[in-house]
Amino acid sequence: MSSSKTSNIDSLGEFGLIERLTSDFNIKNRTSLLGVGDDCAIIELNDKESLLMTTDLLVEGVHFNLMYVPLKHLGYKAVAINVSDICAMNGRAEQITVSIAVSSKFPVEALEELYAGINLACDTFHVDLVGGDMSAAYAGLTISITAIGRVDNNIITRRSGANSKDIIMVTGSLGASYMGLQILERENEVFKANSNVQPELDGYDTLIQRQLKPEARHDMVELFGQLGVVPTSMIDVSDGLASDIFHLCAKSGLGCQLFEEKIPMDDKTKLTAIEFNISPITCALNGGEDYELLFTIKQEDFDKVAGNPNLTPIGYMTSKEDGRNLVDANNELIPLKAQGW
Repeated sequence: MSSSKTSNIDSLGEFGLIERLTSDFNIKNRTSLLGVGDDCAIIELNDKESLLMTTDLLVEGVHFNLMYVPLKHLGYKAVAINVSDICAMNGRAEQITVSIAVSSKFPVEALEELYAGINLACDTFHVDLVGGDMSAAYAGLTISITAIGRVDNNIITRRSGANSKDIIMVTGSLGASYMGLQILERENEVFKANSNVQPELDGYDTLIQRQLKPEARHDMVELFGQLGVVPTSMIDVSDGLASDIFHLCAKSGLGCQLFEEKIPMDDKTKLTAIEFNISPITCALNGGEDYELLFTIKQEDFDKVAGNPNLTPIGYMTSKEDGRNLVDANNELIPLKAQGW
């Protein structure tokens, strides 16, 4: 009996698997300007604008735990993370489709809660629900959302546009979502051990909200326009700062140098990380699900963004040969590791 060698999915990881499965696909239509490999696909619309399309899949037990994730929050988050991908291309989301597979354990009222969250997100991000699909499932809940948007052709931002010496910047602060997850997981374990114990969530509201109800930074696209800045490359921080800067480096054929002391984290995130005996910088580098925007700009554009409270410079792009590094608090150069979400 002959045997063939098989590969374990874990050995490739999500992005390695996608690369392996899609590397033989060729673009056949001239309107397909960009396919697999960025936050969105880009589809030709006209001389002035292009369509953006993205999709995300959320699976119960893998991406969310209904022991502590309210269905209304889940619906909101499912929309927000797709809108975030549109923002990462410097575009504006306009429509979504929603497809779910759900088991009979869920009553109609539970699905109404899920869709109430979706509706709230549609209002917040100014998008329209225009279709989808629904299927029975043997177990659990799976949600797939596709977002459609548009972007002016002269400001489309891909992952691949950075140049050496471009300044690396990030919106907002990092690490809060990861610490929110740690709190929820801790209290869930306590509850499973003793259901009579009330969860200790007081004082952690902002961290928990960053995990359960993240906000897509659609406001930043408007801000870029007001500042007169077009990022040279961009991605949303979904897998952790280290993983996502790796994507920009790989697509742009460059290295990078980040400065630990520059990476924005709020005090509550730092204090909670220390409480959990976790290095705060680990939360920012490897936590994920912050859904802030990580982007690069030309050096000559720095004066346009300098001092803006929404934007923080955290490093610069280097040659590929220089590698991907972090300058730590002791001014030592440490090779970055992308553990991912």
